[in-house]
Amino acid sequence: MSKEWFQSWFNSPYYHILYKQRDKEEAELFIDNLCASLKPSTDAKMLDIACGKGRHSIYLNKKGFDVTGIDLSFNSIKYAKQFENEKLHFFVHDMRKLLFINYFDFALNLFTSFGYFNTEKEHISALSAFAKSLKKDGKLVLDYMNSQKIINNLVEREVKHVDGIDFHITRSVINGKIVKTIDFEAENNSFAFKEEVRDFKLEDFKKLFAQSGLEIDLIFGDYHLNDFDVNKSDRLIFVCKKI
Repeated sequence: MSKEWFQSWFNSPYYHILYKQRDKEEAELFIDNLCASLKPSTDAKMLDIACGKGRHSIYLNKKGFDVTGIDLSFNSIKYAKQFENEKLHFFVHDMRKLLFINYFDFALNLFTSFGYFNTEKEHISALSAFAKSLKKDGKLVLDYMNSQKIINNLVEREVKHVDGIDFHITRSVINGKIVKTIDFEAENNSFAFKEEVRDFKLEDFKKLFAQSGLEIDLIFGDYHLNDFDVNKSDRLIFVCKKI
């Protein structure tokens, strides 16, 4: 059985090279603003879903919270594990499958770490697993791209130069997915990867949440937690409560 695109790409060292400019300060600002808004108790248990190398998990743990990070990428989790302590743990895990039941106060799925799957059933399975992992009054924070703005301003072709590598990137919208192809040469080899993310919009999420045991509590449009504007906002950020 062939690997799904995210299993290959997210496990590649070149993924981390291309996206290494991701802003640590921006990530920490978002976490600070979320904590100020949601006011988690000092003993809150948090689940970071698709945690990557753990930048959000590590920062939440520094703020004193008990954090568990899960990700499908073995290499990312292997890296993150060096930061483990009594209140910080990392596991290789597929978000579509249940790992914990009624355990966490907050579950976080950040930086468009959703929308990767081929079927609606898989997306509902993932959201249901998020919901089931939460305690009765637990909350899910899901941070997604604002697909409408991306489609309205689609950059079809560009070249990014990072660490001596020219990443040739194309973008298109195909069958309800924003598709990005990434072609480059490195170490005398040619590589080609692809990202396919569903162009879920607000109405799509309302339907998905309703089928997954979740109810929208708050909606924000950026990491400063401003209101969502479909044409202007960079992000579509939900705070959902478990039904």
